[in-house]
Amino acid sequence: MNADKHREAAAPLLPVLYEDNHLLVVLKTPGILSQADDTGEPDMVTLLKDDLKVRYNKPGNVFVGLVHRLDRPVGGVMVFAKTSKAASRLSESVRSRNFEKMYVALVHGMPPKPSATLRHYLSKDAARNIVTVHERPTADAKEAVLDYQVAASHGGLSLVVVRLHTGRPHQIRAQMAHLGCPLVYDRKYGAPPAKGERDLALWSASVGVHHPVSKEWLAFRALPPRNEPWAQFPDEAWRRAESMLAADKGSAW
Repeated sequence: MNADKHREAAAPLLPVLYEDNHLLVVLKTPGILSQADDTGEPDMVTLLKDDLKVRYNKPGNVFVGLVHRLDRPVGGVMVFAKTSKAASRLSESVRSRNFEKMYVALVHGMPPKPSATLRHYLSKDAARNIVTVHERPTADAKEAVLDYQVAASHGGLSLVVVRLHTGRPHQIRAQMAHLGCPLVYDRKYGAPPAKGERDLALWSASVGVHHPVSKEWLAFRALPPRNEPWAQFPDEAWRRAESMLAADKGSAW
């Protein structure tokens, strides 16, 4: 089922890709937290609860279950649960790796292969909020696996589609930097300085999951807005990226 279904109601606070009694799929704006922390800054869960209360004139508490996270500087598709039962079933899908997550990224340089599977082991320094990549199993490091495919290269940058098999903190950022191809604007992982402050060139472009009640496979897709730095790539490159995102679940690239 495609992700262009909308609920007719009051205009939502955030772009809604799909909504029913169990699921809420929206586009996260870069810079917003996935869930509340001690900074008190805006977060998706709180914003969506407030939005549902207003749109449906609901008194009291509204349930919004966080199913997966995106780093604060990352935008794109996010799936939330509207009931505790849906949250439990969707969380189990994440744990059992039946929850497909695909991204588009702009990286510096050209990866050594046009497509490949990367398998590393990541350890996180929580105090510095940075991840170290290891080639072999290491104490306190967790396995990290992704597939990538280059959709286009232009002006020293590459447009890359990534399918995650694991969901480690900073996984795409760290593994692509380990290849010598840090994400554009990702100074933490070695990107060169750039004028102005911009969000990471990383976007959650596709999420696929079995519906928690009907069990139907749903795929929700949205490309990033065509502003900088994404605007550097022509329509043909984005058509290639779209075809990669639409590839069947589990298919080889």
